[in-house]
Formats: sequence, structure tokens, C-alpha cells
Amino acid sequence: MHFISMSSLIVAIGIGAVTLVLLLGMINMLQEGSASRSQALMRWRIGLQFAVILIIISVLWFRS
Repeated sequence: MHFISMSSLIVAIGIGAVTLVLLLGMINMLQEGSASRSQALMRWRIGLQFAVILIIISVLWFRS
């Protein structure tokens, strides 16, 4: 697989994962679910966002 399409796929999967965790956290908060679950989901979101930002930076660095 070509590097550009592989890197685009990895970034898209990462963004999808962040979006999924964000939506799960929002649904939990709107349904007045467990506060500890909401906290855990938001921590996961922050970690995933950090990972995706690192991936995007590395992809841009390798492309240049």
C-alpha cells in the first residue's frame, strides 16, 4: 500500500476513534450516567487526541 493512502487511513481511523469516544461521553452525560464513566471517557478522548496529533505531525514530517 502506498505511504500516503496508508497514512491517510491511519489518521482517519484515529479521528474516528476520537469522535466515537467523544460521542459516547456526551451520551453518557446526557443520560445522566455514571460520573466516573464520563471522566474515564474524557480521559480516553484526551489521550486519543494527543496520539492523533502526534500521528498527524509525523505524517507531515515524513511527507516533507
